[in-house]
Amino acid sequence: MRFSDVVGQRDTCRRLLMQVKENRVAHAQLFCGAEGSGKFALALAYASYLLCDNPSDHDVCGVCPSCVKTRILEHPDLHFIFPTVNRESCSSLFKLWKGMIGETPYFTLDTWLGEMGAENQQPVIYSKESEAIQQALMLHSSEGGRKVVIIWLPERMNDATSNKMLKLFEEPPQGTVFLLVSDAPEMLLPTVVSRMQRFEVPPISNSDMTDALVKLHGVDGQEAARIARQTRGSYAEALSVLKADNSELLFFDEFVLLMRKAYSRDIKGLLEWSAEIAGWGRERQKSFLAYALRLVRENFMYNFRIPQLNYMNDAEGNFATRFARFINERNVIGIMDELERACRDIGQNANPGIVLFDLAMKIIILIRK
Repeated sequence: MRFSDVVGQRDTCRRLLMQVKENRVAHAQLFCGAEGSGKFALALAYASYLLCDNPSDHDVCGVCPSCVKTRILEHPDLHFIFPTVNRESCSSLFKLWKGMIGETPYFTLDTWLGEMGAENQQPVIYSKESEAIQQALMLHSSEGGRKVVIIWLPERMNDATSNKMLKLFEEPPQGTVFLLVSDAPEMLLPTVVSRMQRFEVPPISNSDMTDALVKLHGVDGQEAARIARQTRGSYAEALSVLKADNSELLFFDEFVLLMRKAYSRDIKGLLEWSAEIAGWGRERQKSFLAYALRLVRENFMYNFRIPQLNYMNDAEGNFATRFARFINERNVIGIMDELERACRDIGQNANPGIVLFDLAMKIIILIRK
């Protein structure tokens, strides 16, 4: 992974390069920002640069033995820690992990859960990973340089793991650099965050996103600009849109069904609807609620009749011509609050059938305000 492969984020790339040039590489660094903004891609490009035998001032050489090994994620001094399910170890799932990154370094937790076939489970970084990495770091560097550990979603560490890793952050082995990539740094222990040099990674700009979609994926310029606006700086989400899989189409159909049945006060239909969605995996349910939240917001903004404020595809836009008038200043906050509450409750392992039916009942009241 090269810095030149990172979509946008030029300022952050320059800051990381300057660290190395000035010989002030912090032993523990925290990359945080919105999901899909390229935090992991940045961390991987930075790790590649730290391990490169002949780096230039701007990027890796790409041809040295270290670069070749890093590119295929087989460098002996590059280690990964990531959340798993069913107490699986990172080593046992590394082939899956490697395959996912090989496809693209822009991915989400939902992507990883899908790879593991664990959509309905809560992934965790177990304490045995801290023990395994401690043993690995006790060995001398295989290539005679730095050792780099990338921890993806450190907020998924349980308390035992956090406390064990804290000791490593406080007294790191010689030449070791920890790169933590977090979607929710506020969930980390304050003592962990205090040991980190923090990088806030902003959403990818619309112009950088559009350029990448045109150059790397051959998307028409106008369509690329629409996708860039719709996905709000998340390249992972933009790639998901490009795949044109059935997930977003299904989410749209279920959103339309929910709103129509709520407006007509079809209690039986809403009970069937909530039972159907309750049969999905927990992470997929949360993704649907996030989608519904976005579409409510888009329909409210549609009422202002300013195209630049909308980020909908053609099907969503056509639906908005008929539906947007039902989302107004009297109910938009209430509906969004209920969707956020449902997403939070499901994330906390509440019964999804009850949560979703309760949501539907409240929308019946709100949609007619």
